[in-house]
Amino acid sequence: MLIGERVLVFPHWFYIHFTENPGMAFGMEFGGEWGKLALSLFRIFAVIVMSWYLLFLRKKGASVGLLVSLTLIIAGALGNIIDSAFYGLLFSNSYHSVAEFLPQSGGYAGFLHGHVVDMFYFPLIEGFYPEWFPGIGGQRFIFFSPIFNLADSYITVGVIIVLIFQKPFFGFMQELEKKDSVGTQDTQIQSNNSAI
Repeated sequence: MLIGERVLVFPHWFYIHFTENPGMAFGMEFGGEWGKLALSLFRIFAVIVMSWYLLFLRKKGASVGLLVSLTLIIAGALGNIIDSAFYGLLFSNSYHSVAEFLPQSGGYAGFLHGHVVDMFYFPLIEGFYPEWFPGIGGQRFIFFSPIFNLADSYITVGVIIVLIFQKPFFGFMQELEKKDSVGTQDTQIQSNNSAI
């Protein structure tokens, strides 16, 4: 597919729409090539830290829901890292022709500088703002216009689950802290008794 080309899946609400995201969520970019490298390195660092935290929570007996949510977030971030790391190396540019896999001249970008491919588009409601709306009256609107990929979905679903269930998810941490503080107090009392 060419950039911007779309295929109708279900009439008026679901399309496969091919686009490439050069930066962060919603196509935001900063700092050109160095910004892209910094973003990729930050993503890698974040996945390493979150993976360590996931293992820590698993050892401490965290709920399955929290572990699954964090796993979704990590998997989504890892998917976007893989896209930006290798897509530019393996494919030619797809702006004026269909991208070629392993082109003779090499890919369109270096390691960690590729774009992330987005393809799911759900324009659920389309219409126009009422004329009386300040600043945007009469302009066209589309409810749910972002184009995204599976990795973005995993991150979004994982974050939403954590936000909704944060109290039960992280309640066990407070219990662990209470047990640790009681255990520390008991140890101090025992050492004081043996000193007497």
